[in-house]
Amino acid sequence: MTNSVAASLAAALIAAAGIAFVFAGPQWPTARTAAVIGPAAAEESGAPIYYQDPDGKPSYSLVPRKTPDGRDFRAVPAGADISFDDDQAETPPSVTTAAGGSGERKIKYYRNPMGLPDTSPTPKKDSMGMDYIPVYEGDDSDDGSIKLSPGKIQRTGVKSERAAMRVVRTVVRAPGTIALDERRISVVAMRAESFILKVADVTTGSHVVKGQPLMEVYSPSVSSAAAEYLTTITSKTTSGDVQYGRGSRQRLMNLDVPDAAISAIEKSRTVPTSIGWTSPRDGILLERNAIEGMRVEPGGVLFRIADHSIVWALIDVAERDLGMIAKGQPVTVKARSFPGREFTGKVEVIYPEINKETRTARVRIELQNPDLILLHDMYVDADIDTGSGEAVLAVPESAVMDTGSRQAVFVDRGQGRLEPREVKLGQRGGGLVEVRQGLAEGDAVVVSANFLIDAESNLKAALKGFAEGAQQ
Repeated sequence: MTNSVAASLAAALIAAAGIAFVFAGPQWPTARTAAVIGPAAAEESGAPIYYQDPDGKPSYSLVPRKTPDGRDFRAVPAGADISFDDDQAETPPSVTTAAGGSGERKIKYYRNPMGLPDTSPTPKKDSMGMDYIPVYEGDDSDDGSIKLSPGKIQRTGVKSERAAMRVVRTVVRAPGTIALDERRISVVAMRAESFILKVADVTTGSHVVKGQPLMEVYSPSVSSAAAEYLTTITSKTTSGDVQYGRGSRQRLMNLDVPDAAISAIEKSRTVPTSIGWTSPRDGILLERNAIEGMRVEPGGVLFRIADHSIVWALIDVAERDLGMIAKGQPVTVKARSFPGREFTGKVEVIYPEINKETRTARVRIELQNPDLILLHDMYVDADIDTGSGEAVLAVPESAVMDTGSRQAVFVDRGQGRLEPREVKLGQRGGGLVEVRQGLAEGDAVVVSANFLIDAESNLKAALKGFAEGAQQ
């Protein structure tokens, strides 16, 4: 700093020293001398105008003081070259005290260095001997914004990013289980009293195909219907008798006799002693109750067969996410038994009930299972894409400060001034959040160090209120 600037600064400091003497008392005779003899005489006599940390740290005092390790602060006389560290974007609080010369800022009041709600119109110290911190005009504003120096912005890591139109992918993740398609389950049951003569070499869990033999059965009712049908098709009758023959065939069908067995009767023109029962579909044998020689009552289930080439994923979605789920949304399902394997489907059904114990709703997804690796009751995890695919105004989630009832962001207005602004939010996903109200495209918002800025803005707002009250 040049000597002329130092001289003008010294004059201001000497004037401040006179004020400080009122609080310091006789502890600082050099300062009192400087205040009495005037700025020019103080500069000639070399009287100290303030004291600085001996290590050159940005710590200053108007009265002699010591460091925590017992060393004296260095006295700075009038006319000395004054230099500050590069990271001090603002003039030290004990040096610039009033709007005396050009380029200086006017101090409005001094605030407690520990952040307590205590202010002073003049320099003072707290109970621990710490200097109160000056608050300059322009550091606070009526719009609630806060101004940070470039050095403080760099030290706190403040970064900003512009609001832009982006596609927000909102994914609802929920667990579930695999279930069989109810429409693809068949049972083999007798519709008349029967006796099982032989059972094929199939067990529970065996895979069967449509038409594969399962057992041989003797049924008096089936044999009687077969003899009646054979009589009608072998005799030369009138057209009226032909209609009666069709009725006889229908009787066999009503007894659930397989088509292959009826065709064999028509071809051999004989009444069989037993009828072979076959599988009605491809699938897995879920249940086998047939035993050779057993007597079967009408309605008794002998085999249960399920086709699981197509299965259901029953997903339990939390009640709070239910409003985002709709039919037709794409879903990706991952089985815990097969890491890295994905199955795709769509939301087919949203069940109209809530589990009162878990507060979840059940959603059904239909999945192709060509490899037959998805098994009944297997655990799966589903990712339901609830996004619309349209670009919306969005900002990073880290930019939003959520108090529960209100959401706000800090808008970067340039030159270190940050303005808090309330926003209305929409969907979230992929680290982004939709802003429906409060921002325009291109507005720069702070995305890091938000809570540090929020803490400082709240402190300054409180101090401003106390200062206005003290002035009144």
